[in-house]
Amino acid sequence: MKYYIGIDLGGTNIVAGVVNEAYEIQSKSTVKTNLPRPAEEIAADMAKVTVKAVKNASLTMDQIEWIGVGTPGVADSASGVIEYSNNLGFHNMPMVKYLETTLGKPTFIENDANAATYGEYVAGAAKGAKNAVCITLGTGVGAGIIIDGKIYSGSNFGGAEVGHTVIEVGGPQCSCGRRGCFEVFSSATGLVRMTKEALAANPESAMKSEKKISARTAFNYMRAGDAVAKQVVDDYILHLAAGITNTINIFQPDVLCIGGGVCNEGDPLLLPMKEIVKREVYTRNSAKNTEIVIAKLGNDAGIIGAAFLGNAHD
Repeated sequence: MKYYIGIDLGGTNIVAGVVNEAYEIQSKSTVKTNLPRPAEEIAADMAKVTVKAVKNASLTMDQIEWIGVGTPGVADSASGVIEYSNNLGFHNMPMVKYLETTLGKPTFIENDANAATYGEYVAGAAKGAKNAVCITLGTGVGAGIIIDGKIYSGSNFGGAEVGHTVIEVGGPQCSCGRRGCFEVFSSATGLVRMTKEALAANPESAMKSEKKISARTAFNYMRAGDAVAKQVVDDYILHLAAGITNTINIFQPDVLCIGGGVCNEGDPLLLPMKEIVKREVYTRNSAKNTEIVIAKLGNDAGIIGAAFLGNAHD
């Protein structure tokens, strides 16, 4: 049996997992990221949790094939440098060199959304596909693209930013500097904003009794029969379908998987969204169309995908 290390480097936690060749996580170890602090300290903790995860699996580093890292920001998979990560405060951090020197194992690095997408591709909702796209609806809209079994990240390693394609010119301000981005409407953050705006314009809505508006609020009150909440949900689904349709029209993947907490709403979200996409996608008359599915691996996708990054590039 072969074993690999996958490290999910996040803004809150650093998680290392030992993954076997059957894509099964054997053990994990975690430590708080504790931002802000120097990049070298974070890298040192990444090495420590890796060693601990290996020990927890009753293995030694000699039994590990390689290490993979999924990181926020722009990661140059060719040079092993994290060029920029605003969340972590990294600028041209030579992460691969540090870990290879410290741990003595070949190390690979990739953007975290790409790593999670690769996890879904090798072991999750996109398993068996040749071409796949995964979109995560979280604080923002993250995405990863697989073409012919390889991660596509563009010539500058900043590809797959489908969240920053505009679906409403002149729309609400996005953190990227543009207006009307897919992310502004379809992230969990966007859903909260739309709910608050609808409530401000319609104070008679039963949603006024909520102390804190969340991404679940509109769906919960829609199910209870609130007309304002239903309009928020309808608007959210319409914008989500537009972004997904655009993505399918560009890449025509075998599978498009969506993840994130919003997807827990299930059929009230998925069924109307799929109907709109089916009606609007350019290949609607084709015999074979993209299958839209829910991501399966959850928080483990980043660990499993990172662990197999040695296979992800030509």
